[in-house]
Amino acid sequence: MTTTDEAGEQLGDDGTKRQFISWVTLALMTTASVASLRPSPSMAIYGLAAIFLYLLPAIVFLLPTALVGAELASGWTGGIYRWVSEALGKPLGFLAVWCQFAMTIAYYPSLLAYVASTFAYVIHPSLAENGLYVAIVIVVIYWTGVWITSRGTKTVAGLSSFGLIIGTLIPGVVLVVLGIVFLAQGNPSEAPMSADHWLPPWTGLASLVLIVNNFLSYAGMEMNGVHVSSLREPRSEYPRSIFLATGLVLLIFILPALAISWVLPAENTSLTAGLMQAFHAFFDHFGVAWLTKIVGIMVVMAALGGMLTWLAGPAKGLVQLSRQEGYLPPFLQKLNSHGVPQNIMIAQGVITTLIGVLYAFSSDVSSAYWMFSVITVQIYLIAYLLMFVAVIKLRKTQPDRPRGFVVPAVTLVAGVGFIASACAMVIGFVPPDQFGDGPLWRYLLIVGGGLLILGVVIPLAFLKFRKPSWVHPEYQGARAPVE
Repeated sequence: MTTTDEAGEQLGDDGTKRQFISWVTLALMTTASVASLRPSPSMAIYGLAAIFLYLLPAIVFLLPTALVGAELASGWTGGIYRWVSEALGKPLGFLAVWCQFAMTIAYYPSLLAYVASTFAYVIHPSLAENGLYVAIVIVVIYWTGVWITSRGTKTVAGLSSFGLIIGTLIPGVVLVVLGIVFLAQGNPSEAPMSADHWLPPWTGLASLVLIVNNFLSYAGMEMNGVHVSSLREPRSEYPRSIFLATGLVLLIFILPALAISWVLPAENTSLTAGLMQAFHAFFDHFGVAWLTKIVGIMVVMAALGGMLTWLAGPAKGLVQLSRQEGYLPPFLQKLNSHGVPQNIMIAQGVITTLIGVLYAFSSDVSSAYWMFSVITVQIYLIAYLLMFVAVIKLRKTQPDRPRGFVVPAVTLVAGVGFIASACAMVIGFVPPDQFGDGPLWRYLLIVGGGLLILGVVIPLAFLKFRKPSWVHPEYQGARAPVE
């Protein structure tokens, strides 16, 4: 509830002036939380068609998640667990929040594989496709991150904004400028840039599978919906903010992908090291090869900053919820002296280590990276499917609930997002053309098994064996009995 003082300023419940942000500021915050250079190599393979392949999921997934997230966040506090629980019941609410956590189990190996391949250009580029090297980097960096995070280091919180500038914006601008100068000198583009290459060549679903990675690239857009109440006119300003953020995100994604395609042939582009391959090629061309190592360090710093910032977040939210509702056994709920959920992070680390070791036995790091990226996307999409259903259900069951922002044509918007998410999950089971000569059964076993075990079997097991004693003593008697 707000009131207005004599000067016309809006006041909060405690009588203090409300602090507002502009819609432009919110757009920049949203851009910072989503934009990254990491997916650029996978889209560079498509050349000019990368524009279409970024634009399509932006329309059918990014915009629906942002709009739906704003309505839910402005009407119900507590995040996706509260949203889904209110609409579909607490068990499905737990499934949604579990998937937000479980996706990180597959996400960190793929992220750190990217870090390993990038850092290889600081040491020796040939290591970028060396499975043993990648495995060692994944294991060492992950456990180092757990150690740092478990000590409650406060400085990691500022690393994400630092990483955006140092490891994303600066390298991205440099890459695009180098590409433009490269073409301006009369050098031919490795990828055709004529209008008839606007759409990717159709050779079946396998030719479009890499588009699935864009759903992960856009994931998290809904998180900034919590700030909708900080806008003066949410209903008019929030859509403007989202459309501006979408435009900026598309520029950050598309232009570096095109720059990579100008200098690298698609068949030689690594999904993990493609960014550094492009920098290496450009810097070699302009006679400043030594800059490759500097850019490599900058990109690695950004990725590691993002990892440390996110490492304890999803786990901490899951543990806090489990203490209140008894979803996890007490051992996994324990916090250390710094308030960090160390036990569940260690359990997560064991699985991450096992996944990382698989890289040591992989002869194709790009294929392994892709499979774990797909698992990450599919697990996360379960949460989005539930979110899209929840917003429609809540509009019907709680129509009078105050909302700071209301999605126009909510059934259409959420329906488009739901269908797009479901299609992305199905397409993810099709190996891309770039998968190589790996057997289909192995791809399906890893992707399907990862989704089934991490996204379905484990959370259902916790729900099945859940006991009243799992509720933390602090909350005993403060909630209804376990359902």
